[in-house]
Amino acid sequence: MTTRLYPHPSKEELIKQYVGKSLADVPTPSAVLDLSKLKANCDRMLEAVDTLDIGWRAHIKTHKTTELTRLQVGEGNGPANIIVSTLIEGEEIVPLLLEYKQKGRAVNLLYSFPVTPAAVERLASMGRVLGPGGLCLMVDHPHQLASVVAIKEESGVAPLIFLKIDMGGHRAGVAPNSAAASELISGILSLESQSICVFHGLYSHAGQSYSSSNRSDALDFLRQEFEALLVTAETVHATSGRKSLVLSVGATPTTTSIRNLLIENEVTPAAESNAISALKATLQTIRDLGCSLEIHAGVYPTLDVQQMATHALPTSGPNAMLQWSDIAFTILAEVASLYPGRGASGKTEALVGAGVIAMGREPCKAYPGWGMLSPWNRPEASMPTVGPEQHAGWQLGRLSQEHGILVWAGEEKDVEALKVGQKVRIWPNHACIAGVGFSWYLIVDSSLEGREDEIIDVWPRWRGW
Repeated sequence: MTTRLYPHPSKEELIKQYVGKSLADVPTPSAVLDLSKLKANCDRMLEAVDTLDIGWRAHIKTHKTTELTRLQVGEGNGPANIIVSTLIEGEEIVPLLLEYKQKGRAVNLLYSFPVTPAAVERLASMGRVLGPGGLCLMVDHPHQLASVVAIKEESGVAPLIFLKIDMGGHRAGVAPNSAAASELISGILSLESQSICVFHGLYSHAGQSYSSSNRSDALDFLRQEFEALLVTAETVHATSGRKSLVLSVGATPTTTSIRNLLIENEVTPAAESNAISALKATLQTIRDLGCSLEIHAGVYPTLDVQQMATHALPTSGPNAMLQWSDIAFTILAEVASLYPGRGASGKTEALVGAGVIAMGREPCKAYPGWGMLSPWNRPEASMPTVGPEQHAGWQLGRLSQEHGILVWAGEEKDVEALKVGQKVRIWPNHACIAGVGFSWYLIVDSSLEGREDEIIDVWPRWRGW
């Protein structure tokens, strides 16, 4: 099995090495997750989908851990629907899904990359283990249906199928109301009539929603996602009479924005109120057609600077729902050197041992840097009260492989002093990419008064493809 080629460290050995220590005493760079913040972010999402009666599917590609998957899925008897981006994520999470299945929960694993011949053997193995209804595949080209047939033949289990719809992001999928979509619909229905697969639903991902700059933008992208699937579902209905499709949409900005439906009140601005009304109308039309609603997302438990830049939820006032203090993922780094006068306008620059390999090189539309220092271990600093567009503190301004250059984004007279040897925590632009360089996460809990920096657990992270 391919997972054996990518062994991860023993959790037991990691616990012996780290648990009980302080962040002040561990090597850098290290990846740190705050448990209380993770739980809060996951619980808010589960509460929202439960209140709004919308199906939920947790994407686990951001963190690639069993422990955080449990938080995303939640307790109870409801279905455990998972999305993975790599085969190894699927193979690693199968034991947890079997645990849920033994407890009577329905389980479903969606491999979200369009299925290819090279993936058939491993997907068939997962389908065989999970049993009927356990494996879901993505298709966006007729030639992929041959792989669907092969998986059925090898596993003996008919996989569920999502047809991927491109609603403008142009990453993957077929356009709604296109000849390509019609051809695929016919092909999937033909295989279903032969008991080779089950036409489960339609799926979209609004990657372009990261360009959102306010709540109404994010809500409108979510509505567009659902409407792209709605018109396709109407085509399926007209072709076959089939009504019971699952319409699954989401990227973290759009999925997160659905919480706005829970807070509409007299202080909701007109633009947001109109966007909420339009989205509600679309959701009702989908329900009237007989289809099921489902949303999916992956970055929302950890959050990052990119998510702050979308402003998909209120960030201030009585309805504040997305704040800097919600970011659960940081990179622990150490100040290695200082360069007085080297920066713009004679400002000091600083060197930290966290470059591209630790942070990734994912840009953020809100500012030109690659990460922002949190207030941790900086007595003069406080939690930001503005968005990343206005943030005027220390930022990662330049990166090379191991080197990160901190630059001061504010006024020269306000430059905050740093010290060589000082440990800092950096909010990354993109949590999915920043985690790639690490084999495990150090777990702390900021709700433990007086023990906020104590490592209470270590979560191994899956590696490989």
